[in-house]
Amino acid sequence: MNRITGKTKEATLIEMSNTQDSRIGDDCAVLTGYRRILQADNGSIDSVSGRRIQLPGHREIDKFEQNRDSVYFRDGIRRIDFVLSYVDDKDGDKKAERRREFEANLERVGLELETEDKSRSDDRKTHYLKIHAPWEVLATYADVLKIKVPFKESDIFPKVQEGPQEWFARPFRLPDNIMTPEPDYFTATFEKSKLDFFLIEDKETFFPPSTRNRIVYYILTRCPYYKEDRKEKDKTGIKRLLNNGTYTSAYPLHDCRYWKKSQDMQCESERFHLYKNWARFLCFYKEQPLNLIKKYYGEKIGIYFAWLGFYTEMLFFAAVMGLICFVYGVLSYEDNITSKEICDSEIGGNIVMCPLCDKKCSYWKLNSTCLSSWQSHLFDNEGTVFFAMFMGIWVTLFLEFWKRRQARLEYEWDLVDFEEEQQQLQIRPEFELKCTHSRLNRITQEMEPYLPLSSKCARFCLSGATVLFWTFLIVACVMGVIAYRLAVYAAFASVMKDSPTSKIQLVGSLINPQLATSVTASCINFVTILVLNFLYEHVAIWITDMEIPKTHLEYENKLTMKMFMFQFVNYYSSCFYVAFFKGKFVGHPGNYSYMFGKWSGLRNEECDPGGCLIELSTQLVIIMAGKQMVGNVQEALLPLLKNWWGSRKGRSHPECTYSRWEQDHDLQNFSQFGLFYEYLEMVIQFGFVTLFVASFPLAPLLALFNNILEVRVDAWKFTTQFRRPVAAKARNIGAWQEILNVVAILSVVTNAFIVAFTSDMIPRLVYLYAYHPGSKATMLGYIENSLSFYNISQIPLDNQPEPEENPSWFNSSTFTTCSYRDYRHPPGHEKQYTHTMQFWHILAAKLAFIIIMEHVVFVVKFFVAWLIPDIPSEVKARIKRERYLVQEYLHNYEVEKLKLQLSQSFCLSTETASLLPTSPNKHKVLSQVI
Repeated sequence: MNRITGKTKEATLIEMSNTQDSRIGDDCAVLTGYRRILQADNGSIDSVSGRRIQLPGHREIDKFEQNRDSVYFRDGIRRIDFVLSYVDDKDGDKKAERRREFEANLERVGLELETEDKSRSDDRKTHYLKIHAPWEVLATYADVLKIKVPFKESDIFPKVQEGPQEWFARPFRLPDNIMTPEPDYFTATFEKSKLDFFLIEDKETFFPPSTRNRIVYYILTRCPYYKEDRKEKDKTGIKRLLNNGTYTSAYPLHDCRYWKKSQDMQCESERFHLYKNWARFLCFYKEQPLNLIKKYYGEKIGIYFAWLGFYTEMLFFAAVMGLICFVYGVLSYEDNITSKEICDSEIGGNIVMCPLCDKKCSYWKLNSTCLSSWQSHLFDNEGTVFFAMFMGIWVTLFLEFWKRRQARLEYEWDLVDFEEEQQQLQIRPEFELKCTHSRLNRITQEMEPYLPLSSKCARFCLSGATVLFWTFLIVACVMGVIAYRLAVYAAFASVMKDSPTSKIQLVGSLINPQLATSVTASCINFVTILVLNFLYEHVAIWITDMEIPKTHLEYENKLTMKMFMFQFVNYYSSCFYVAFFKGKFVGHPGNYSYMFGKWSGLRNEECDPGGCLIELSTQLVIIMAGKQMVGNVQEALLPLLKNWWGSRKGRSHPECTYSRWEQDHDLQNFSQFGLFYEYLEMVIQFGFVTLFVASFPLAPLLALFNNILEVRVDAWKFTTQFRRPVAAKARNIGAWQEILNVVAILSVVTNAFIVAFTSDMIPRLVYLYAYHPGSKATMLGYIENSLSFYNISQIPLDNQPEPEENPSWFNSSTFTTCSYRDYRHPPGHEKQYTHTMQFWHILAAKLAFIIIMEHVVFVVKFFVAWLIPDIPSEVKARIKRERYLVQEYLHNYEVEKLKLQLSQSFCLSTETASLLPTSPNKHKVLSQVI
């Protein structure tokens, strides 16, 4: 049975009482006290009796006669602002009672409802409740929410004349009607008492659909579903009704199908324009229609795509510079004397290296690492230092220029004063429900809910303990992966000694124990990361809910910090191990260090003679590229498969119209954390690009290619695979801005340490300028200089390889010493096996390099940050001018209104005086009136 209640733009309101609850939204009684006689083209309904009054010459438009993209009630006039769906189930009576009370309360607020019975739906199971907000409701809540609306067309922005360089940018431009879907206006906070001040041409279209669904959602989240005589505070809001299954979904409608314009001329077809000009991958080189995105999805999603697009643009410069550094490494291949010495059979072929593990690892020749030393040179060269310093400055420029771009968007999208105005309006319904204590707000002088300090501290301690527990769990997992590396290296060394894989052409020489250990450990670590992420996401949401944040902004910031702290440790811990711990605490033959003590047999790993940089690059590529691949599959393929599975029985009843609300019902729901995960993915990538970029200069290039795809995948997903999100406002990217600042500062430190301690750059420079043989600076002899010697006969039996593990060329009588990577005195020296002076010189050079690089980069960073103002001077001037003009127009409006009132009062007094006998006091009365 269909119920149509509410009013249209032709409806007349007969005021029965002037009483109204001063707190908007409390018990959904904002507009109670009104009696409505509702008139529509297809008839009229008395909201008191509920009877339909059919008007002569009007008929109801049947569903079969509606086009499939209709976003209106069956009368074809009232727009659908929100849709709720539900199904009948075994617990139907209790849920039906909740729905009756909830819908009755919605009607008391003034919303109009229309139900589509399941017999009319495509699956014959789902009921749809369509909601329309009439003008009276929109105006009331626009006043409450302090929504800014236009009152005069702006004259600040003059038409920009095309310059001679515009021809180059023209292929990347979109049509003006897409980039600027609506004129620029001066705006002011809406006030219901000043309707004639604003540019209201048509009340039905004055508020755009995004604003309408935002207002309706605000009502839905605060409307109770208990009876008037039984106030149960926890029974409030659509979120609880969705959680307990009373309704299965709640969503605003897309305005048309994404591949085809709406047949209804009243519909804007903005979804079609977004898909055509933005969501298709063939548009990857085009600019983004940010104003249209903001208009359709709201400012919060618009800010995200603006940030993502700007980040991608800035990555282009970092990617070009990284590519230049990599090309330099390739071109300087032949000048790499270090690798030539390693590969030389007369030098590297005659150097016997000490075993890398106990028992199962044999003695080996240095030239066996020939290929890895060449690979390491691609990233570990003179260009690495320059690129690390460049990235420290690049990240500052990125953050400073983004602040300027963000300030411009804040002005253009009327978000300058948003945070101050909306602070009270952003209070979460959950906070109001769960906080039973109240206190007086010193600013508003109204009673408001609050959380006692004792409860807040207890919740904070529990939350902190939970975060620490999961952080230690990650560290334990990383330790497990390290133990795996130590345990299987010996196994790989033993198995691969005579393995047939070494005979494979081209790649045979690449397969060695170091590579096998590194790749398998990285893959295990990546799988562990994904599993821990999946588990921790639910934990983070639970503990954030437990803390009961007061506002939506506070909730998002708390969840953001918890998730990023966890993700930081989860994703970067293995990279920090390889960069700063592996090979640093090995010891030396006869005195090796062990992970859990000597009893464990897990000897700490050593770096290759070329250093750990190539392994850090491998780790970075596997985690970064793997995360991007998994993320793109999850974002693109999973929603597509879910939608296909959910709608596989769609059109099972072809005689029915597959309506707009049914099409959107079959799409994926955009959760409240949807945008959060998008930000998190990009910020984690930003960390990879900045924190460890000295080890892999091609990281920005990989990120650039990924982000070009990411922008279009996200656009395609939003436009085609997800229901329309509820529009939300945000003036900036929130807590992510501070996280980016912290990562930017930390990246300078990590890259300085990578160049100093992980790269072989500093030892080579010290040798080149201080320890080279002869009078001419040269790298000849560096390999022998960087190795120390140990007497094989002095190696303990526990550290010596088993006899069957030794290669055929090894003979203990021929080879009396083995080499290892360190700077120690040789056997027979009075200070044998202790560090040489060169070791301390190199350590001092490393520390000096860190201090110099950090100070140089930080000085440049802070100077650039000081030099570039956060808000462009042009934007500051426009903000001041607009505020001045708004005040001026408001002043003129009030003056004209006062003049009109005085004129009406004067006319009324004149008419009254004309009816009275002439009196000498007449002029006195008139003068008092004037």
